[in-house]
Amino acid sequence: MAESFIAITNGIVFTNDKLIKGRALLLGGSQVIDTVAPDEIPHGTEIVDAMGGYVVPGFIDLQIYGGGGRLFSADPSADAMDEIARALVKSGTTGFMITMATNTLDILDRAFDVCNQYRHPALLGLHLEGPYLNKARRGAHPAEYIRQPETAEIAALLRRAGNCLRIMTIAPEQFDRKTIGLLTDNGVLLSAGHSDASFEEATTAFRSGVRAVTHLFNAMSPLHHRNPGLPGATFQSVTACASIIADGIHVDYQTLSISKKLMGDRLFLITDAVAETHEGIYTHVFQGDRYTLPDNTLSGSALTMMEAVANCVRHAGIPLEEALRMASQYPASLLGLEAHGCIKPGAMANVVIFDSQYSVQQVFLEGKRV
Repeated sequence: MAESFIAITNGIVFTNDKLIKGRALLLGGSQVIDTVAPDEIPHGTEIVDAMGGYVVPGFIDLQIYGGGGRLFSADPSADAMDEIARALVKSGTTGFMITMATNTLDILDRAFDVCNQYRHPALLGLHLEGPYLNKARRGAHPAEYIRQPETAEIAALLRRAGNCLRIMTIAPEQFDRKTIGLLTDNGVLLSAGHSDASFEEATTAFRSGVRAVTHLFNAMSPLHHRNPGLPGATFQSVTACASIIADGIHVDYQTLSISKKLMGDRLFLITDAVAETHEGIYTHVFQGDRYTLPDNTLSGSALTMMEAVANCVRHAGIPLEEALRMASQYPASLLGLEAHGCIKPGAMANVVIFDSQYSVQQVFLEGKRV
C-alpha cells in the first residue's frame, strides 16, 4: 500500500488555515492523508520535491467561460470542454463551474446536453449567467436575448438542464418569491448580477433565497451615498457572499481592498475569463490584459486564479493565506463541498505547488500529477 503514496516535501504547506514548514504532505490515492514529519514518510513512497514552494489547495473558479483558446458558448461540445479543462487544471484550477452567458435557448440546450453527459474530475457543473437579467445592466450580454422570467419557462428550463445546473445569475428585482423558490427548491444556487436592484430590493432577495452576488460592482446598480444599491445591500448583509474579479481592470484594487475589509470571508475570487472568438453571438477581442466586444465594451478577463491570488497580495494588501482561502475554501464552502478547497485528512488530493513569483510549478488532481 505504501507504494501508492505520494509525499510532497520541502514545501510550505497551507493547512489548518496557516502556512507551515518542516512537514511533508502525504497523499494516498485520491485523498489527502495528512501532513507528516519527514522521518514519518512510509517506505516506498514517491517523493515530490516542492523546492521551497507553496503547497496549497487547488483553486476553485465558479465563473469561467473558456480556456486553452476555446470558448464553451461558441462551441458547446465535449471536445471544447476537454481543451478548457486541460488548460484550467494546468493553471492550478482543479475545480470549475463552466459558465454560459445569455444566449439562445437552443445553444443553452446544447450546453445542458454536453454538461449532463461529460465527466471530468475538475468540472463542478454549469453556471448560467442569464438570460433573466436587467437590460439596464446587461454589460456584454445581448439585449435581444435577455428574457423576462416566467414560471412555466423556467420550470421547462430546469427539466432540460437536469442535474448540471448548479448556479444561476439573475436580476432579482425581476423575480417574485415563487419563481425564486422554484429555482432554489431545485438545488440551484442563486446569485444576483446584471441587476439594477435598489438596496431594498436586493435585501429582500437575500432574505428570499438569493445567496450570492456575481462579480461585485460590475454590471449592477452602483454604490451611491444616497442610494447604496446592490453593493450596499451586499456589504450590509450577514449572509450574502460575493465574487469579485481581481484584475485591477474590472474593479480597482483599492475597491477590492475596501470590499475585503467589509465582507471578510463572504468575498471570494472568480476569473470571469473568456477566450478570443469570432463565432457565435459573442465576439471577444483580446486587448492584451482583458477582452472586449468590438465596440470596446468590457466582456471578460484574461486572469487565471493564480494571478488573481497574486494581485490580492501585491496590490490589495490581502495576506497570502486569506487570498488562498478566497480562491479555494470560500467558493467550496458556498457550494457545500467539504472535501474541496482545503488540505486536511480525507480531503480530495487536489493540490497546487507554486513558487515565490506566483508561478504554478506542479498540479495534482485527485492525487494524480497533471
